[in-house]
Order: sequence, then C-alpha cells, then structure tokens
Amino acid sequence: MAANSIAVSPTAILEEADHGQAAAPEILSGAAITCRSLEEEGVRTVFGYPGGAVIPLYDAIPSSSLHHVLVRFEQWAGLAADAYARATGEVGVCIATSGPGATNLVTALANAQLDSIPMVAITGQVGQALIGRDGFQEVDITGVSLPVTKHNYLVQRAEDIAPTIKEAFYLARSGRPGPVLVDIPKNVFISKVPYIYPSKTGRKSYQPTTKPNIRQVRLAAEEIRHSKKPLIMAGHGIILSGAGPEFQQFAERTGIPVIYTLLGLGSMSELHPQSLGMMGMHGHRHVNRALEECDLLINIGARFDDRATGRLSGFAPNARVVHVDIDPAEIGKNVKTHVPVVGDAREALTMLIEEVDFGDHKAWLDWIDGQRNRVLEAALEDRPEWPEPYAIIRGIAEATDNEAILTTDVGQHQMWAAQQFGFKYGDRWITSGGLGTMGYGLPSAIGAKMGRPDLEVWSIVGDGGFQMSFSELATAVQENLDINIAIINNGYLGMVRQWQDLFHNHNYSEVRISAPDFVQLAEAFGATGIRVTSDEDIMPAIQRARSIKGPVVIDFVVEPEANVYPIVPPGASNSEMMHDPQWSPDEEDV
Repeated sequence: MAANSIAVSPTAILEEADHGQAAAPEILSGAAITCRSLEEEGVRTVFGYPGGAVIPLYDAIPSSSLHHVLVRFEQWAGLAADAYARATGEVGVCIATSGPGATNLVTALANAQLDSIPMVAITGQVGQALIGRDGFQEVDITGVSLPVTKHNYLVQRAEDIAPTIKEAFYLARSGRPGPVLVDIPKNVFISKVPYIYPSKTGRKSYQPTTKPNIRQVRLAAEEIRHSKKPLIMAGHGIILSGAGPEFQQFAERTGIPVIYTLLGLGSMSELHPQSLGMMGMHGHRHVNRALEECDLLINIGARFDDRATGRLSGFAPNARVVHVDIDPAEIGKNVKTHVPVVGDAREALTMLIEEVDFGDHKAWLDWIDGQRNRVLEAALEDRPEWPEPYAIIRGIAEATDNEAILTTDVGQHQMWAAQQFGFKYGDRWITSGGLGTMGYGLPSAIGAKMGRPDLEVWSIVGDGGFQMSFSELATAVQENLDINIAIINNGYLGMVRQWQDLFHNHNYSEVRISAPDFVQLAEAFGATGIRVTSDEDIMPAIQRARSIKGPVVIDFVVEPEANVYPIVPPGASNSEMMHDPQWSPDEEDV
C-alpha cells in the first residue's frame, strides 16, 4: 500500500514538577493523543462522520474540548472545514472513516488544494494487519489523495501521531496553504503510549520563501514609477496572508486602480473609490477594457486562472507584468512575467510601501470610468413578473450593510453575487473558485457560521446545487445555526443551460431540473421556509429571514432563462465579451 509514512521517535523532554522531580508523561491511547494534539493546535471545532475505523477516535472526542459537528455526508464535512478556514483564518479540520468515508472527502480536498485553503483531514484506516489485503472498507487513501493534497501521511505507530499532526498543521498553514491528510489505522488509535507533544517542527526539504528579494521589490517599484496606465490585480493570496491593511495602504499610496479575481473580491473594500470590480469571464466591461489598455499589470497573489485571463494571447496585450506570489511555480506559468517577486503578499506589500512614491492616476481612472455601462443593470428590468436576481443580491447587501458572510454554490447565482454584492472584507466572500464544486453553498455556510458565530451568514445557492447538499439542513437545525439560504430557483442547471443557449444552438440537453417544494422541505427539516415570486416581496422576505432565529430557506422563483452578462465566450479574449442582446451598442454607454 502506498504511504508517505513518517518514522519519528520524539525525544521526551520531561518537565519538572512542583516537588522538583521529573513528571512522567501521560500514557494515552492513539485516539486520545489525536484529540490532545488537535487541542494543542488550537482546534475548537471539527466536522465529521463516524464509522468503523474511527470508532476509537469517536470514543475519545467526548472527553476532549473539541466540538464535533455531525454532517450528513463526508464531502460536506470537508467543505464545511474549508469554509471554516476561510472565515477564521485558522486550519479547518474534518474527520472520516476508512474506505468510502475517506474517498468521499476527495472532492473537498481537491477544492481546498485548488483554492489554497489550510485544512487537515484525519481519516481512519483498517488495522495494519489488514492493509494490502482488501479488507472491509480498505482504500489506499494516501495514494488516492496524493494529487489533491499538499502532503499526506500514513501513521504507523501511536508515538508518531503527535509529531505527525504537529507537522501536518505546519504544512497546511505555511507557505502556500493547502490540505494535508493524516491516515491512522484502527489499531494505532487503540495503542497506548506516552504522550509528548513536540514544541518544534519543520522539514529540511520544505523551506518556503516568505520574504521577497529586495532587488526584485525595487525593480517592481521602478516599473510602477514609470507606468502611465497601471492596474493592480488583487488575488486570493492577499486575503490568505492577512494583508488587507497593507494592500489598501499600498493602493492608496500609489493611486493605482484595483481589479479583482473571483477569490480576490474584498481584499480591499469594493466600495473604495479605486476599486473597479471583477475581471475575467463574467467581469465588468470597464475592467476588461482597462486590461486591454493598461501598460503595467501588478498581480498580487493570483495565479492567472483561465477564467480571469480569457485567451492568453489577448490578455493585457500592452502591459508589462509584475507578479507577486508565494509559489514560484505560478510565476511565468501562464503569463509572461517581467518582474517576479517571490514571497508572502503581506511581506511583499510591506516592502513595496517603503519603495514606491505617492502617485496620482486620476486621468486614467476617469478614462476607465467612461467605459462603464448599464449592461449589468439590464438583465431582467423589463420582466417585472419575476424577482430579479440582481435585486436579490443587492437586497441582501443593503440589508446587511455589505458586512454579512456570503457563501455560494457554483453557477449563475455565484456570478450574480460576485458582480453585485460589493464586499468590504475578504473573509466574508466564501465560494469555490478553482474546482467549482456544486453543493458548496450550504455546508460552507455551516462551516462559516461555526467559525464566526458573531457574523450574519447568507448562502446564495441554485436549485440544482442545493439539491446536492440540502441534507445539511438537518445539520444546521441540529446545531441551531442562524443562517439564511437564498435559492435562486430557475428550474434549470442555469449556467450549463446558458452555455447551451449561447454556444450550442439552444440545445437544452438534460438541464431542466425538477425540485421539491423548498418551503415544505425546509419545514420538514425543522427550518423556516419562505417563497418569493415578485420583486416587491424581495426585501420583506429578506427582513423576515433576518428576524428569525435558526435556519431559514427563501425560495426566490426567478426568470427560467435569465443569463449572466457579460460573458467571455470559450476560447475568446476578455475584449470579446458578449453583452445582453436586448441592448444595442448605442445604448451601452451611460
């Protein structure tokens, strides 16, 4: 069986007791050591689902300080842990049993890997005597998960559990964050050994660069100094590094306008006068036009994803590129970089602030402002019989003063939310970016609320994705979570239907989807259900939901064939975006 096992024999450093004699370490089971190690890392909440190979661990959990959230499917445990990490800045933790329990986590691990989310997954494994013998519920999860984790381990001895978990948390949160899996056989959970938690960890082969080279920082500052039409491309790395204040200071000092990737939204308040909005496939027209014209693009903490760039040959064709990223493998991978700056975004911004001059780019900002249009306002304004998706998103933003945590599923509703909410903070926008995982919205709302109970949490979902994970309403009710779920219900798998509409000759193949009565469904789970079928009922429903304690589901029944605009067609450059066909070119400019 494949394994990245470690063989660490920790050196016992005995503490002096009050009476002057060395205190002997406690003798604990591997399961108790696992719980104690998680407590040492500051873990308060874990998401999981029990099964045969992890029964010993579940025996130990009630004696610990850990709060366990019982989900209804292991994938949602992983995605809840993912969202918990995004909302808190801490490492998310999930637990699953061997075999199908572990394989059900794979999608969540891939989601965290692509979005660089710090997460530790603990899986049970069959007893060591059965490994490699195709025992009941045996799967080589270290082999299966290798491509979708930052690292993984098969722990062979109970005395290795503590140092393994210590190292797993270090790897998950350091450098470019990511998910780490720790697989523990059942007999190792049961074995009893002395418990000593290591004070230090590290791997000689793993030394991420966090502080950039000053020469590269100064070259970047020189590029900024000579540019006339610069743009800052704000990515997820700014949020992951906790660099929001430094980023705003850098942007204000240079006067450079800021555009955002999908996961970079909120890295600086979108209400700031230098904030232009989202770039890319469903970005704002003025943003993508600015990319065509800019002479310098400063990418901070983004990976030049294809949904942001469109066709690479047409991306920022006149720009020199400065790329700040903690992962050197991302620099130059997709877009030619003239000045690479390898390091943590917060460290890089702190250094850049000292090197750049105060700048004024009012003329450039005025030109960009002149490219704005009313396309995003137009989608459904002539269809008053349906609640307008934009009005739903804006209504939630207005009611919460743009300060709620907003989680989403994946699809049209996700893009409407990204375009229209107007995020003030990076840790309030929680969505699946790189993997695009349907079903993410509800479990992520649970994870976010568990991590930040002080904040209002809304989840925007589609009727398709919600049907994948609505079983988690039972979890939300069991935990008595005050979350609101807004279903943008169009009766279709909306984004797939839109592509079939625009690019496949209107061939609507297998996208019409039926659904239960969502109001009755919510009530069956013990939640509150509300239905909205007209624009004038949007705000009353939002306010009613906010006044109710516990989970609330609002079924917003919208225009079935509404599309998200703008959209960059597949294989096209951002400059070739399509707008709502009901607007003629002379109506586009304000």
